[in-house]
Amino acid sequence: MLGGGLVPGAVVLLAGEPGVGKSTLLLEVAYQWARRANGPTLYVTGEESAGQVRLRAERTGNVDPGMFLAAESDVSAVMGHVDDIKPGLLVVDSVQTLSSPDVDSTPGGVTQVRAVTAALVALAKDRALPVLLVGHVTKEGSIAGPRVLEHLVDVVLLFEGDRHSSLRMLRGVKNRFGPADEVGCFELVDRGIVDVPDPSGLFLNRHDVGVPGTAVTVAMDGKRPMLVEVQALVASSPLNTPRRAVSGLDSARVAMVLAVLERRGGVRLGDRDVFAATVGGMKVAEPVADLAVALAVATAAKDVALPPDLVVLGEVGLAGEVRRVGGVRARLAEALRLGFTKALIPPDCGDVPDGLQVRIVRDLGSAMNNLQVLRE
Repeated sequence: MLGGGLVPGAVVLLAGEPGVGKSTLLLEVAYQWARRANGPTLYVTGEESAGQVRLRAERTGNVDPGMFLAAESDVSAVMGHVDDIKPGLLVVDSVQTLSSPDVDSTPGGVTQVRAVTAALVALAKDRALPVLLVGHVTKEGSIAGPRVLEHLVDVVLLFEGDRHSSLRMLRGVKNRFGPADEVGCFELVDRGIVDVPDPSGLFLNRHDVGVPGTAVTVAMDGKRPMLVEVQALVASSPLNTPRRAVSGLDSARVAMVLAVLERRGGVRLGDRDVFAATVGGMKVAEPVADLAVALAVATAAKDVALPPDLVVLGEVGLAGEVRRVGGVRARLAEALRLGFTKALIPPDCGDVPDGLQVRIVRDLGSAMNNLQVLRE
């Protein structure tokens, strides 16, 4: 995520919603740092007591003699601990709970957060000490505190996850020392948090035979291609206005695809309820999923199935055309690695990996005509 590791003197801001697992992740990082004899680690908590953090560390197995814990809310006391311990890594949880005695303001206020962050940045640069800061987010999902907070630090990471799913995504927003479009995948388990090197399996429900109403596409999250299964259900509606329920997809794009599918693809949907969702809680906003949504809905309406080893890519336009998307070769290479042998792709996509049976679809009607051929 950081482009190879922590740079001496770097200040990293980790932001996320309450309960997403920020403290658990950084406790694991602090343990790994101390275990690998990179020097002692100082973990400063301002939100919990030392006993609470110790209990969590014992539960997750993150206890090491090189880890030091301090429950402090005064930034000057934190600096005193740094002088005494001389750690190789400093973790502060969270920056909004610290205060500076030189600033006449309440903890968590704009003035205090700015002063505390500036003091920690100066400490990091002076000692060549990597510092990891935990930051809160607002109801809108942006980082709480003054905008200057993001300008002061070297790296800004967002830790995201659905409360109803164990999957957690770490996204780079800013990085002065490496790429800012990397994505890390983690899973929250009973023993703490573990990395997921191959997350595509979390978003797939593989079948030996095709199932009506399912289609697989490949989404790009940063530089990482991930296979996503799109599922659809079409049923007769008892209502005057049929229902359109969407989960994990852009509802506006799904509504557009349904209109194009009915007008250009000849699939009657005006008196039917349509439900569309992704598997595993994955959220897909890019247009590459348009063709997968269209084929999933079409196969659900016609009660036919796509081949289980087929992957589909393409953006659907209002005229029914299937448009080119970026990174086709990387997407298809990931699909081939996971055992997919057939692909529907837009025209003019360039070279594709060897070993795939590729069919070009120029419009939605062509994709619909290929359904029988692909099943055979």
